[in-house]
Amino acid sequence: MNRVDYLRISLIDRCNFQCQYCMPEQAELDYILRQELLSHEEIMTLLKEVFIPLGFNKFRLTGGEPLLRPGVVNLVKDIASLSETKDLSMTTNGFLLSSMAQDLYNAGLNRINISLDSLNAEIFDLIIGSRGRSRWQKTWAGIQTAYQVGFNPLKLNVVVIPGINEQEIEDLAALSIDRNWHVRFIEFMPIGNPELFTDRAWVPSEEIRDKIRQKWGLNEGNVTGNGPADVFQIPGAKGTLGFISQMSECFCDRCNRVRLSADGWLRPCLLNETGQIDLKTALRQGIKISKLREQVHQLLEIKPEINFKQRESGTVTGTYHRTMSQIGG
Repeated sequence: MNRVDYLRISLIDRCNFQCQYCMPEQAELDYILRQELLSHEEIMTLLKEVFIPLGFNKFRLTGGEPLLRPGVVNLVKDIASLSETKDLSMTTNGFLLSSMAQDLYNAGLNRINISLDSLNAEIFDLIIGSRGRSRWQKTWAGIQTAYQVGFNPLKLNVVVIPGINEQEIEDLAALSIDRNWHVRFIEFMPIGNPELFTDRAWVPSEEIRDKIRQKWGLNEGNVTGNGPADVFQIPGAKGTLGFISQMSECFCDRCNRVRLSADGWLRPCLLNETGQIDLKTALRQGIKISKLREQVHQLLEIKPEINFKQRESGTVTGTYHRTMSQIGG
């Protein structure tokens, strides 16, 4: 088991797309921001007094959609300014990115991952939900802007969905040929969709690799990252192809991360709800930081046993209580 040193921080568990993570009405969003989410100060307290003393030095800001969070640039700046921070990254759907990329880069964001499940505007809108307005162009503009301001290499996350975007595997992989872009194919995870455990709803990574291999060939890449991706490269390509295969090729034994939800729950495993700690409530009730730090330390000790290899959700009913966006992806 790797040393656990990577914290994924969900900043807001809502998205600006009309999918299952749709953005609420403004009044509801205001209430959520006032009452439920960890504040800027609480996040920084947890980082400086709990996580960093326990050895964490890599942080990823996620959602929902993190760019919806008011003050996100200032939060990036404050985390980046910590001397212990070795890596600070973000996962975004890119819709708001074109107007924020430069500020995020200047604030100290090291890397950025952008979700791009299709190069076809109609299919893209079908996947994410568009409320009758195409979102593809703004997402593509965000990708281009992020690359231009200096996020290099740039990572693009692709979830291949059977019968929806399978036919685009080669086109999406080709984005890595002429640019230093890392295209990552991610197997769909059945978070909040228990019926999908009994029927395959994902395309195994080896099937994707085989399609790419047949067209161009495929070499094992020389680049290794902070995460679970197996890296390959089309011969002669500038970028790489990553495969995150949590359903067909389990990587639980090399997981080095835990997740902090937007409302303050620390979760040791993406696919198992066992052992979660409510850090927000503890902070607001005045529990000593030293006690919180010890609770987190104990959770890290048992993390190897909280393992999704056996496809157990860690819940009584077998149904997840949180969607992917609420966990932090």
